[in-house]
Amino acid sequence: MTLYDWPRAAAFGRVIPKNKIYEHAGANTALKDLFVREVDQIVWSHKLSPETVNLGATKQVAEIQVFRITARTATLDAAVLRAVDKAIPFPLIFEVTHGGRVRLAAAYKRPSEADSARWVVGDYFQGDRLPEDAPRTPLPVALTMGALYERLLEPLVAGQTAKLVPGMGEAPQTPFTPAEPDRSVPLEERIAQAEAIKAQTREVERIKARLGRERQFNKRVAINAELRAAKKELERLTGAHPSAAVTND
Repeated sequence: MTLYDWPRAAAFGRVIPKNKIYEHAGANTALKDLFVREVDQIVWSHKLSPETVNLGATKQVAEIQVFRITARTATLDAAVLRAVDKAIPFPLIFEVTHGGRVRLAAAYKRPSEADSARWVVGDYFQGDRLPEDAPRTPLPVALTMGALYERLLEPLVAGQTAKLVPGMGEAPQTPFTPAEPDRSVPLEERIAQAEAIKAQTREVERIKARLGRERQFNKRVAINAELRAAKKELERLTGAHPSAAVTND
C-alpha cells in the first residue's frame, strides 16, 4: 500500500477542535464519547484543489481534503471517520496514525442526486498500517480532480477487496500491492462489487458461526445447505475458482 507525498503547496495544517466536528455532524452523546476514547487530535493537513495541484475541478470533485487523525487506540471506529466526512462538504482522504504507524482510509463520497447540497458516503476502505517514516510517492498522474480522487481510492478498494477474496491476501508478509485496476469498469461499479463481497463474506462467517453452535443433526444439515449457497454466491461475486472457496471446518 502507498503513502503519498502530499504537495507542499497543498499544506494546510489546521488543528480541528472536536467540538467543531460535533456541531457539523450533529453528534450525540455516544458519538462524543467515542471521540473522547479513540481520538487524540484531528488535523486538516492538506487541501488538494485546482490552485494547489494544478488540476481542473469536476462537477463531483471540486477539491479533495486530507485529514490526519491521531488515534488513541489501535483501531478507529468507522463512525469517527463518518462524522468527519459528514462535517466536511468535500471528498476526504484520511491518514490515521497510532503507535508510530499510519494507514490511509477513505469512503467513496459523492453529491446526492436528489439534493446536491447533501453527500452520500459509502463503506470505508483501509490500507495497510505502515511505519510513519515509510517512503512516500508522488500523487498519481491524473488530468482532473475527479480522476485524481479515483486514483487515490483505487488502491484502497483493490487492496481491501483482495484480502476478502478466497485464496488471496494470505501470502506475503510484505504489504500487499494490488494489480493495476481495470479502468474500463467505472469506479462506482468496482466499489459496489467490493461492498457486495464484504457483505457476503460477513454472511458466510455468520452462517459458519451458527453451524459451529448448532448440535442437532437435522438443523446442521439445513445450515450446511445455507452455507453452501452463501459460498456459491461469494464465488460468483469474486470470480473465485471453487477450489479457492471458503471451506468448512
